[in-house]
Amino acid sequence: MPAIISEQFRILNAETFVKSFVGVGSTVNKYYAFLGLPNSIEPKAGGTSNWATDTPSPLDGFEEEYSIKESVIAMKKITDKDVRRLVRKVKWVAGTTYEMYRHDYNIYNLTPITSQGSLYEANYYIVNEDLKVYVCLQNGSDPENPKGRPSYDQPTFIDLEARAAGTSGDGYVWKYLYTIKPSEIVKFDSIEYIPVPESWGETGETIATKNNAIDGKIEVVVVNDRGASYQPISTSFANVPILGDGVDGKATITVDSFGKVSEVFVTDGGTGYTHGSIRFFPGAPGSESGGPLANLTNTGIGTTSVAQFNVIIPPKGGHGYDIYRELGAYRTLLYSRFETLETNPDIIEGNDFARVGIIKNPTVFGSDTELLDTSIVSGLKALKMGGLTTATTYAVDSEITQTVGVGSTAIGYVASWDKVTGVLKYYQPMGLASSATGYKVIPFTTNPDAGYGITISGSSVVGSLLSINTDFNGVSTSINNKTYQLGMNFSAGISSAEFNTKSGEVIYIDNRTAIPRSASQKEDIKIVLEF
Repeated sequence: MPAIISEQFRILNAETFVKSFVGVGSTVNKYYAFLGLPNSIEPKAGGTSNWATDTPSPLDGFEEEYSIKESVIAMKKITDKDVRRLVRKVKWVAGTTYEMYRHDYNIYNLTPITSQGSLYEANYYIVNEDLKVYVCLQNGSDPENPKGRPSYDQPTFIDLEARAAGTSGDGYVWKYLYTIKPSEIVKFDSIEYIPVPESWGETGETIATKNNAIDGKIEVVVVNDRGASYQPISTSFANVPILGDGVDGKATITVDSFGKVSEVFVTDGGTGYTHGSIRFFPGAPGSESGGPLANLTNTGIGTTSVAQFNVIIPPKGGHGYDIYRELGAYRTLLYSRFETLETNPDIIEGNDFARVGIIKNPTVFGSDTELLDTSIVSGLKALKMGGLTTATTYAVDSEITQTVGVGSTAIGYVASWDKVTGVLKYYQPMGLASSATGYKVIPFTTNPDAGYGITISGSSVVGSLLSINTDFNGVSTSINNKTYQLGMNFSAGISSAEFNTKSGEVIYIDNRTAIPRSASQKEDIKIVLEF
């Protein structure tokens, strides 16, 4: 049985997804963007030796999900202020022929310029140089220009009613919808997409735009065939009724000196139309007066060919009523900015990341039920080292070890080393588990078996070996009268990851060539999801 998932279902999915985001303090859903995979060329860490030259496509499965969460460096919460619905960016450029809004595009009636089987893939709306968005209701289409004509007048007005933009006579009629706010440009503007306002019709200028919309109001009628031999010539016929399931729609039709229909204007759009037509027979009772049209078959005085028209049906509610349905907002953008903060240095510097993604509903460390609700969290583990830390260097991504018992050695990789504070952040990917470890990852500890110590060795340690400072507790340290925030809570010199790495659902994965992070660096992560 033939079946499809409709585009309206895609729009509904985008709406549902956006509305699932909540602000700080809610217990409904929590979403986090993350940076991950600090050692993309190490297979045991989840990478490949040729990652830089042949970055693999992400894998989607339960096994991969656990591995991905174990590779998280840091995560940042995404709130409802960080997500917007999107539509394609179609810029106005003088001399470009744009498509017009039509209700009848499908796979058997393709869009005239882009040859798409869907309105939403047509270039029927534009954003101008001032970030104002308009929908094209008429693009100069007529029998001689069935695909429309080039646009020469950039729309700049913010009137509630649709109209032409200038005096060139290009035939375009534009409907103003909204202006993209400067505050949303940084977060939500991109090369390919523009944001659509949230809470349409509830705030700002969108209230007036929505309230001005009239359900089933006809704005445009297109002439498909001009007909021939209409009489009398050079005459405008007013009050030609628009037939259909709506009421009060009327048009004015002009016959030129050759007896052909030269133009048609909607003089009253009426209300309630979901289908419509015009039958223009001058001389037949009611065709130009608005009277009864029953049994109207007369071609009119002298008419040899009857003109044909296409009545364009507006979206449900009218133009400007539901911006998401009118523009096809089935894409969303999620924004997150990662930067090094002295107040919370969870986002490390001096190492790479080769993966970004989104995790839904992670829980706090040590819990399977309590949802994480912290702005920035670390996915790494950490050791607070004692001794003269400034004289020792642990190279990033090098191996560190601690012998904790007979035949039992904790192994990890260095994520970052701060010789000033003595904080060694590390990760222990699933790939470190083997038969030698009993197929588990052995943790670093301050309580090794008798006869074994808390010294941390490594393959690339420069300087003296250091030991875990078991006397240190807390989230900050004071050195030379300066307080340093550590971003993690240490107990006896050890800190766990700040979220339960076995929790949450990975809903987006993006593998990329490794990107190094420096102290002054900021990453604006913009993730576009298409439903």
